[in-house]
Amino acid sequence: MTTVTFHRAHNRLDGFAVEGHSGYASEGSDIVCAAISAAVGLVECTVNEVLGLAAPVKMRQRAGFLSLRLPGGLGQTNEATCQTLLAGLMVYLESLAGEYPEHLAVRLDDDDEEA
Repeated sequence: MTTVTFHRAHNRLDGFAVEGHSGYASEGSDIVCAAISAAVGLVECTVNEVLGLAAPVKMRQRAGFLSLRLPGGLGQTNEATCQTLLAGLMVYLESLAGEYPEHLAVRLDDDDEEA
């Protein structure tokens, strides 16, 4: 199963971590993995290549792990764009998890709820 955990602190989505293999099908034929990878890749490329924000990304391909954290101090436009991207990714992945609940779980680690 793939688990995607979004992190929110101070009323701001500031990143996500994708962990595990979906197990829907064999490597190269796994449509769930392909859908997750494409969506995550689009967000990462938009944040880092298009917007040029240099958000740290950690990846361990064999373990099926990728994480991205937004830097702080973004300008108003970049912050709004990144919040829209992360919220859209979360909604998309939640929808995909609804279709494939045994292969994908989406969680929110909300530091704001602990305060």
